[in-house]
Amino acid sequence: STGSISIGASVPNRVQISGLADVSFANQDPATPASDPQDVCVWSNTSTRGYNVTASGSGAGSAFTLAGGASTVSYDVEWAGSPGLSSGTALTSGSALTGLTSTATSATCASGPGSSASLIVRISTANLQTMEAATAYTGTLTLVVAPE
Repeated sequence: STGSISIGASVPNRVQISGLADVSFANQDPATPASDPQDVCVWSNTSTRGYNVTASGSGAGSAFTLAGGASTVSYDVEWAGSPGLSSGTALTSGSALTGLTSTATSATCASGPGSSASLIVRISTANLQTMEAATAYTGTLTLVVAPE
């Protein structure tokens, strides 16, 4: 006797971000803008490999701010859909940057391209010059990626 069955499989839309590194501007000269570009991996399994990214800070109203003592200082966040870039599109806290496409072929970029996007964090000279010396300023940047 012989029998046969039909087998089907599907997976939902997924996206993953990895490769993020903490940013530290130690002993930053306030006369020189601070910038930290880093390559990250964003993987998407949609048919277009599309995704969007939404950033939020730990300041009041999810603002991109660092707190130090009784004061705060703003920073800027940029995103580029390719690795190796030192500038990108400015992100607004809570607003998605849409229409991005990933070149990653594995969820953590363990095979294929080693990274697929650039995250850039900046502090302007004007903001650096408002900071009090010998005061630690800290904050958290949260990035949420979603499939498109």
